[in-house]
Formats: sequence, structure tokens, C-alpha cells
Amino acid sequence: MGFMPQVTALLDQVRPDGQRMLFSATLDRNVDLLVRRYLNDPVVHSVDPSAGAVTTMEHHVLLVHGTDKHAAVTEIAARDGRVIMFLDTKHAVDRLTQHLLSSGVRAASLHGGKSQPQRTRTLTQFKNGHVNVLVATNVAARGIHVDSLDLVVNVDPPTDHKDYLHRGGRTARAGESGSVVTLVTPNQRRAMTRLMEMAGIVPQTTQVRAGAEALNRITGAQAPPASRSSSPCRWPSAPSVAPPRAVGAAPLRRAAAHPRDGPSPTRPRTGRPARPAPGVRAGR
Repeated sequence: MGFMPQVTALLDQVRPDGQRMLFSATLDRNVDLLVRRYLNDPVVHSVDPSAGAVTTMEHHVLLVHGTDKHAAVTEIAARDGRVIMFLDTKHAVDRLTQHLLSSGVRAASLHGGKSQPQRTRTLTQFKNGHVNVLVATNVAARGIHVDSLDLVVNVDPPTDHKDYLHRGGRTARAGESGSVVTLVTPNQRRAMTRLMEMAGIVPQTTQVRAGAEALNRITGAQAPPASRSSSPCRWPSAPSVAPPRAVGAAPLRRAAAHPRDGPSPTRPRTGRPARPAPGVRAGR
């Protein structure tokens, strides 16, 4: 739980003889501490994950090479429509967000390093469409509802099947359909297979690369705005490169313009009579 101090502060102000009911998406160690500290003779009710499976959600595992993953993520982020992209660390979230912004993609970051006003402002921008891509850690995997969000991307695969289910639960909500896409490099494939088995999910597995039709078909990926706006004519073409002799001719012309380094060449004169030799008078 990311708000353990706030929760305990509230419970400390509740009358000890009152009835307490705690609701949590997961029963982890922190929740267990709350139960033992604040509840008397507690009764636990839980829902089996398989009973809460969403039939309108598609699960895709996209096999991608590590060298191509960055470009594939950028193209997915440039799709038409909103998407939440999950990464493991705050640093990775900030780094990807800056890259997407420089690529012309309207992105914003959300993680535990942000203040509550910053988180609220970012979520508002994402919900009203001012931001298309929400790049986040697991802090956005719970308690967030965005209408018409049809794609969740695990840029970094989760290490726990419960985290996978919570991340994916941001889409296909309230009867809507959606897709959960996980990018998996070759060295992550075995761990991802075990995670899917624990989650009770059989995903569609596809080998993809940046710019491939399969990536576009599954995620709506396309070239980012910065790439689409670039014109090939900005790059120098072969005919525009000056030949080597033109480069070398410039110093020769400069030397001719400044003859102080050597005698000036003799140029023939035309239209004038020749100068007489010494001692000889020119005829009239």
C-alpha cells in the first residue's frame, strides 16, 4: 500500500469500539499488519481471481528484440487514442516520458515521486485528452478509472501475477473492451510464461518489430509526430555535395587575390605601343 501512514492516521482516530471494515485489492503484508493491529476477531472475504476474469479483455505478449524495443514503444505511444504504459522504476518513467515528449507525443509521468497535486493534475489532463500517454509505475495500477481507455502496455513486464492483473484492470472496465500488451525480450520469455500461468491467462503471442504490420494491427502503432513531420529533403543528397576539386580551388583563388607571397605573373598588354629600348628615341 502506498498510503500506509495516511491509513493508520485515520484508523487511529476511529473509536476503538466501532465497527471497522477494510477493503483492499490485494492482501499483502501491509494489509495483514492493519488487520492484526486494528481489528478484533476479523473475518476475511476474498474473490477468486478467476471469478473476476473480464471476457472483454484481450491479452497479448509481443516478442521483441531488446535493440528494437525502444522504437516499438515509441510507435505504440504515437497511436491514436489514450494508453497507459507501465514501467518498473521512477527513473525509467521519467526518461521515457521525456523521450516521448521530444518525439511529439503528448505524454505525462505518474509515480510515487510526484506530489498529490501533481498526480491529480496529471490524471485530469489524461482523462480530458490533453495528455494521450500516461507513463507510470505501479502507483497507477490501482484505483484509477478512465473512460474509453482501450490499451494498457507493460513496457516492463511485472514480476508478480497480481500486479499484472491490476495493471490490466485499468482497461476493459464497465463493460468496455480493451487490450493488455506486454513487451517481452528473449531473456524475459520464460518468466513471463510462468507469470501468465499463475494469472490463469492464455495470451496471444506474436513476434513483432518496429514498423511491422502486426504491431500496428494489435496496438495501432504508428510513426511518432516528429518522425512524420520530417522531410527527406532536409538530409543532404549526393548531388549536392561539392566535388573534391571545388573544395581545393578556393585556396588558389584566395592566393591569387593576395599576391604578397610571391611575384605577380606577367600579363601581356594589348592596344599600346611597345616601350623603346634605353637610348633609342621613339619615332613620331
